[in-house]
Amino acid sequence: MSRVARPAARIVLQDGAGRVLLFRFDPPDRAPFWCTPGGAVDPGESYEEAARRELLEETGITAEPGTAFARRTVDFVTIEGEPVTADERYFHIRVPAGISPDAIDTSGHTDLERSVMRSWCWFDRAALLALEEPYFPEDLWAMVEGLSTANGDRIE
Repeated sequence: MSRVARPAARIVLQDGAGRVLLFRFDPPDRAPFWCTPGGAVDPGESYEEAARRELLEETGITAEPGTAFARRTVDFVTIEGEPVTADERYFHIRVPAGISPDAIDTSGHTDLERSVMRSWCWFDRAALLALEEPYFPEDLWAMVEGLSTANGDRIE
């Protein structure tokens, strides 16, 4: 199977309680799954620019992504049915002070996103590990714990 290269920016978005935001994807051709905000890098765009744009489009939050803290290469089939090899860069963003985590604004979603990204939820460790549907990246909480250790935080 021939795969297309897909650079992508993914965002580990945390609220003040350390919970992470995931969107539930409900595509018509496969089982539902959960994923961090983010998406493909547009032509001429840097990973950082894509992270900033995707965060705003998918959540309505404006924030600087900083430097990527992780990089992954994964093969999957997009919602549109295209086999890709994704070069994903992960950015850590905390919900800026004064913005409620409940104020997620999805008005910037594309038509495709509106059709498959029907809900979202903030997950703490216990809720994420108890989730019965798949989520990506599969080691998300280990990534979060690595961030909290690097920042001197302890997130339960």
